[in-house]
Amino acid sequence: MISSFRIYRTIFCLIGSLLCISIGTSQNDTSRIKLQFALGLNSPSSNGFVEDFEGKSINFPTIDLGVQYMFKPRFGAKLDYAFNRISNVDNTPVFKVNYTRFNALLVYDANGVLELPPRFGMFLQAGPGYSMVKPLDNYTQNNESFFNIMAGVQLHYGISDTLSLFTDVSYINGFSEDFDPVASGAGSFNGNILAITFGASISLSGCYFCDQ
Repeated sequence: MISSFRIYRTIFCLIGSLLCISIGTSQNDTSRIKLQFALGLNSPSSNGFVEDFEGKSINFPTIDLGVQYMFKPRFGAKLDYAFNRISNVDNTPVFKVNYTRFNALLVYDANGVLELPPRFGMFLQAGPGYSMVKPLDNYTQNNESFFNIMAGVQLHYGISDTLSLFTDVSYINGFSEDFDPVASGAGSFNGNILAITFGASISLSGCYFCDQ
């Protein structure tokens, strides 16, 4: 199984490479490289919990960070990290779960294809990733790790050439094997997640000091 340390190191190296590209660019294209951060809610699938354990249908927080690079006017790639907290509903066994994921996404800019109002834009994104689930409190030994695939849509509202506000709706499908509910599964989660977040997208590219 791939260790968490190796995954974190690989993701941070890739993000660092994109940031270096952004610093060295001299293009007047503020849509090329963007940093995105968002905060919101998540809803885990009920079949991802073992028997007698039930998570809340709506959980807070979900924190999402990403670096997006558009290598074509309509197509790009994104490195995405998200942290999700899941906890139990009332009158069920008490637990808390940290669900962390990394994804490498393909991005499609749907602006121009759709007739959207001025200042609005839509982006579609999808790609594979890796999920790490760590229970807290009484079940810290029951960690789960598995591959996933994610698909989502972002709706943006442009504040300026370098800043937009957006909402993101994404679904993360996990590819995990069933765990033993007695020996290793209690308090853990290996299902799918729907996440809704609200955030900002900031340009890291472009010529900010050129004559207007």
